Amino acid sequence: MRQKSVLSAASAFALAATGIVFISSPSEAAVGDVPAGCSVYTAAYRSDGQRVSYGYSASKTSVTAYTGDKLAWVPTAHQQLGASGDPDTFNSTELATHPTDGYLYLQQRSGTRTNGVWKMTKNTATRVKAGFGGTTILASGYPYLYRVAGTSLYRHTVTYPNGVLTISAPVKLPGTAWNTVKTLVFERTEGTGTAAVDVLIGTKSNGELKEWRIKQATPTSAYASTVLRSTGWGAFTSLSTGYCQSHPNGRPLLAITATGSASVHFDANKADKSGVDIKGGSLGALGWTARAYGQ
Repeated sequence: MRQKSVLSAASAFALAATGIVFISSPSEAAVGDVPAGCSVYTAAYRSDGQRVSYGYSASKTSVTAYTGDKLAWVPTAHQQLGASGDPDTFNSTELATHPTDGYLYLQQRSGTRTNGVWKMTKNTATRVKAGFGGTTILASGYPYLYRVAGTSLYRHTVTYPNGVLTISAPVKLPGTAWNTVKTLVFERTEGTGTAAVDVLIGTKSNGELKEWRIKQATPTSAYASTVLRSTGWGAFTSLSTGYCQSHPNGRPLLAITATGSASVHFDANKADKSGVDIKGGSLGALGWTARAYGQ
């Protein structure tokens, strides 16, 4: 049975004093098919622009947010590029698309903890490239950035000439029904050289959990795809993959609905092109209603 914890007013005040505006006491998820060593997180934005992190780790769920970690708008799509830190610092570089101005933004976030109090030391959003209006999904697998807009999937190349993030013009990939793809996450690259293939995983409005394999060298050629599960995944508006320390060949999947319910699963072999071994289940109605993104 999953146990839910509720913060008292005094506890909430104490957390606010540390620079954390809200962090849930981790609730026991008790989904026995997911190993305890699995961790998976996703970013989310509340309607007021406050950034939060939804997570599942060590069989527990959590929600974390820091004072001052806000945007003046809610991204239509969001993707982390990189992160670093230690118990008392963090740095994160992210991409986000604006809901109205059509730009892709580089978001740079940093924070430090001094005497137990977290403080945001940097939180900037800088325009990088126009032409990103209508973007609903971003999925990054360096050196490529995949983007869904309307019925199409595009691929951009990411470079850093003189240390400056640069995004190439888009290459349109095959297919005209990408609007039926609700979530899309870059998983890994298989093979090397001209045989390298980017593997993406996502969910569709018809309920499918699916993988796509896109050739790096010839992205406009036909891609291969595999339906891992044919039903049961259509309600999710966010999908994230993570890491299992004791099962490096497997992957946890955290899926969230727009109404705030979540589900966690474990795929014992992420490379077998089969969903038969995917196990797990619902975490229940967690109230995770901030706009979440796969990453």
